[in-house]
Amino acid sequence: MNDEERQYWVNILPIMTPDQVANLKNILTNERQQLSAIDKKYGKEVAAVQQEEALRRADELRRSRRNARAAQEHKNQEAEDRETDALLKTIEGGGPGGSA
Repeated sequence: MNDEERQYWVNILPIMTPDQVANLKNILTNERQQLSAIDKKYGKEVAAVQQEEALRRADELRRSRRNARAAQEHKNQEAEDRETDALLKTIEGGGPGGSA
């Protein structure tokens, strides 16, 4: 109900009969109960969707961190391989510190 409708009912309330006032109260009470039931129903659905979204974001974050760790491990392994190759060349070639 918008403000104009609400004001209309407030304006005619003094000229309504007691039965009409009682009927209006019943209608408004029933409407409030129906709206409350709708809010509860969709509130649960909204909560479920929000929970699902939170789980999806957490999964994406874990996947992103796992990929970052894997990339860093790969980078570290490549650096270690280069150091190993350099050390082997030094040992095999009789370079600094080696005796051939």
